[in-house]
Amino acid sequence: MLTKNIKFINFKKKKINQNKIYELKKINWLKNFPLLNSYSSEYKYSYSKKYVKNLKNYKKFRIIGMGGSVLGTRAIYDFLREKVKKKFLFLDNLKPRIENKESAVNLIITKSGETLETISNFYILNKKKQKKNIFITENKDSYITQLAQNIKADVIEHKNYIGGRYSVLSEVGMLPAELMGLNERKFKQFNKLINNKNFLNSLIVNVDTILNLIKRGKFNSIIINYDENSDNLFKWYQQLVSESLGKKSKGLLPLISSMPKDNHSLLQYYLDGSKKNFYTFFNVEHYNSEALPNNILKSKIYLRNKKLNNILKAQSKASQNIFRKKKLQFRSFQILKRDEETIGALFTFFVLETILIGKALKVNPFDQPSVELIKRETKKLIS
Repeated sequence: MLTKNIKFINFKKKKINQNKIYELKKINWLKNFPLLNSYSSEYKYSYSKKYVKNLKNYKKFRIIGMGGSVLGTRAIYDFLREKVKKKFLFLDNLKPRIENKESAVNLIITKSGETLETISNFYILNKKKQKKNIFITENKDSYITQLAQNIKADVIEHKNYIGGRYSVLSEVGMLPAELMGLNERKFKQFNKLINNKNFLNSLIVNVDTILNLIKRGKFNSIIINYDENSDNLFKWYQQLVSESLGKKSKGLLPLISSMPKDNHSLLQYYLDGSKKNFYTFFNVEHYNSEALPNNILKSKIYLRNKKLNNILKAQSKASQNIFRKKKLQFRSFQILKRDEETIGALFTFFVLETILIGKALKVNPFDQPSVELIKRETKKLIS
């Protein structure tokens, strides 16, 4: 078990030298990697509980941002949707036409304060002069801080030492989470996990195996996802890994495969195609899953009264059995309970995994230099 609610089957069973666990425990994580402070229960937000309370009468919120400014929040919303009573809309791409312009509190997130797509989307949406606009951005002179001052909007500080893709447990993700009615404290699992021997052992084996797979030319990380409400969790993971590790002709390419739909399109390739992939199975227990009726025809009698969750679990287990026979490398996450602690632990695990892989590959997991080239070239073309 990775935690009490996450059953984790690692790539392989391996006894770890206790010195490796000691070395990880000895790292002053919060000093060496300041962004991890936001994963800690001691993190201080740049907004107050009173501020959140004053916003709780609003029923509709719109999150406007790109990449790490919105992916984490969207992952939380979808993963815990059954617990959320308010309506949240997301605008995280640039489209020729924006269809959904209904009135809502606009929460506009851009670390730099200069994100072209976010600024453009805000202006299209704000033609009707929304009553409430909140900006989350760095505390510096930027287009967004000037705009906020001009329209008398609220500004929440985005800490400058927390990169967008790592910001899910900072103001960027936790202010929306609190507005969803979720408990922000329960997301903060870092302090507990970093002192958990079983968690550290799993993390070390996991990282060691991925590094070995990379050495053998396996660069495609395929997510075999059996939970539709976790698609955005893995879009968050996709950005985290690609943007953090894709440097110096190194890195990993995470690809999300929605199951069981992709059983009927991509599974043949996974089983018998290129051997440059490794896999992550992901499944969630659905305790309120619908059941099939008992009047199914005799030829499919084994389906009578079966819950859809049981069918999904059987398909996932069957696939894993065949992957083992084919000697395809995979790990597996089975989520036993949807709650803040569970997704907080997943965020923490994947962030620590990414940082450790980046350090081992000798790439900086905290910058994205080539993305900045595209931004400058775009500005040049439309100026």
